[in-house]
Amino acid sequence: MATGQKLMRAVRVFEFGGPEVLKLLSDVAVPVPKDHQVLIKVHACGVNPVETYIRSGTHNIKPVLPYTPGSDVAGVVEAVGDNVSAFKKGDRVFTTGTLSGGYAEYALAADHTVYTLPGRLDFKQGAAIGIPYFTAYRALFHSAQVKAGESVLVHGASGGVGLATCQIARAYGLKVLGTAGTEEGQKVVLQNGAHEVFNHGEVNYIDKIQKSVGEKGIDVIIEMLANVNLRNDLNLLSRGGRVIVVGSRGPIEIIPRATMVKESRIIGVSLYSSTKEEFQQYAAALQAGMQVGWLSPVIGSQYPLEKVVQAHEDIIHSSGAKGKMILLL
Repeated sequence: MATGQKLMRAVRVFEFGGPEVLKLLSDVAVPVPKDHQVLIKVHACGVNPVETYIRSGTHNIKPVLPYTPGSDVAGVVEAVGDNVSAFKKGDRVFTTGTLSGGYAEYALAADHTVYTLPGRLDFKQGAAIGIPYFTAYRALFHSAQVKAGESVLVHGASGGVGLATCQIARAYGLKVLGTAGTEEGQKVVLQNGAHEVFNHGEVNYIDKIQKSVGEKGIDVIIEMLANVNLRNDLNLLSRGGRVIVVGSRGPIEIIPRATMVKESRIIGVSLYSSTKEEFQQYAAALQAGMQVGWLSPVIGSQYPLEKVVQAHEDIIHSSGAKGKMILLL
């Protein structure tokens, strides 16, 4: 290692497996930005369910080992590559991706995945924007092609993507219904844009939703747990309704005929299928939301970097998510 090279603490994964494969090291070299790259001193990093699937080796994204997880960081620009003109040292920023991994004291990112963080949001909120808000925006406008005046049910609305979806849908003139598993979760969903909320822990909650929406049904369902809910979703839809699958943790048996009468659709969403231009478009809409004030991330559990193993266990196994899970540096 070159003398004088700065070292940092970073989480490294040397083999795919359970949360225990996340190792915190204190002697990782701080990356140096080249060309169109930005080096960020990380203040907070979002923890997303997808990072647990990648870590376990079950996701179609398989990084070269060893690697550092994490894509959604917020912090301050430490240095920039020669061809970066949009950012300078000292700028407050957040990202939708990193090159070197976000569970670290410093993260390298391509400049087109870095965005200015407005002063009204703190670093924890900045780390809660990336995957949740960009996924929610893509799900609503690219996948579902929602129109103002339509109804949307956010199935699992109290987590990071769910609350982002509620805020965006409300701001764009949709009728927003949400579900959550705890009383606290339901309260948060109502505070963040939902007109009505239902407890998905209750046996008859589907009947309550059906009663609320009447015969017309729901135009769009944003689904966080398709392996549990998809069958019910198809029955709740309106004519021409769409279920957008954001998350699923296993198989489910459905009756395809349920899609025929209503000519409904099941559409999967994958944020990283977005083009560079689409990311810029989503960013422009979301930056406007930050300026006006409707984009306001809710922070849930917070962990120091030393507790990263616990964070990965909790994001999958703790019931009743409320807000976005964050690592603090």
